[in-house]
Amino acid sequence: MIFYTAQDFNLNLPEGHRFPGQKYRLLEEKLVRDGTLAPEMLREAPIAPNEVILSVHTEEYLRSLEDGSIDPRAMRRIGFPWSEQIPRRGRRTVGGALAAARQALRVGLSGQLAGGTHHAHPDFGAGFCIFNDQAVVATVLLEEGAVDRVAVIDLDVHQGDGNAAVLQPRDDCFVMDVFGEKNFPFRKVPSDLDVPMPDAAEDAEFLRAIEEHLDAVWAFKPDLVLYQAGVDPLAEDKLGRLNISFEGLRARDEIVLEGCRKRGIPCSMAIGGGYSDPIEHTVNAYAGTYEVARDVYGW
Repeated sequence: MIFYTAQDFNLNLPEGHRFPGQKYRLLEEKLVRDGTLAPEMLREAPIAPNEVILSVHTEEYLRSLEDGSIDPRAMRRIGFPWSEQIPRRGRRTVGGALAAARQALRVGLSGQLAGGTHHAHPDFGAGFCIFNDQAVVATVLLEEGAVDRVAVIDLDVHQGDGNAAVLQPRDDCFVMDVFGEKNFPFRKVPSDLDVPMPDAAEDAEFLRAIEEHLDAVWAFKPDLVLYQAGVDPLAEDKLGRLNISFEGLRARDEIVLEGCRKRGIPCSMAIGGGYSDPIEHTVNAYAGTYEVARDVYGW
């Protein structure tokens, strides 16, 4: 198994910024330290070229991010101050997602220790999302004929409005999204299958909703599943508003990954949101996803 990481580019965020950028480094260190991933299983994520980014995003948006001419209000919507690292990090995330998807098509499972940037739209970013990695992956692979049908299973606590805007109109894509009903974004974009959860929902309700609705994904018969495994449903998460335990998240991951494995559907994972305080709760939950993947796929 090969997984992709983008630790060489941080976001140069000011001290006290609400986005915990250090979580990616801490996750990689933990996975290697605990033996979940051997160092040789990690690869540096490639930087996506213009033609890949432009499969979904507009030339004006890409250019304004690259040269710094982007409106400051647009950067506030993304949630980061502009720097030359911002578009490069976004390219690295998309490149890692595409490399992971290609690897999953070869061996059954891959992913990156980042990604899940499902709030980015063709002409703007939002919610800490610069470019939309899963929308780009689905678009590129479908247009080059590597796959005929792609499903996104989005279990991050925030509705993937960018994924819905790009992929829902396509007949060759199916987006299932389980999210906090009253959480960000406050203007939802309908997916193929939206499953809103009430505030303070606990494990049993959350897992039942996932199990009941996954049948629609399997019925779609995708050639590839893009799994958005955000851990912000965790009870300890500052932005989550749900009450899901570590064990609940692990059960969620097992349902999805075992469902893909036993049907022979390649799966590429992104780790999505996580904003607990202390951030170690988020890192431990992310690591749990990879531990479940190891147990299901047996590397």
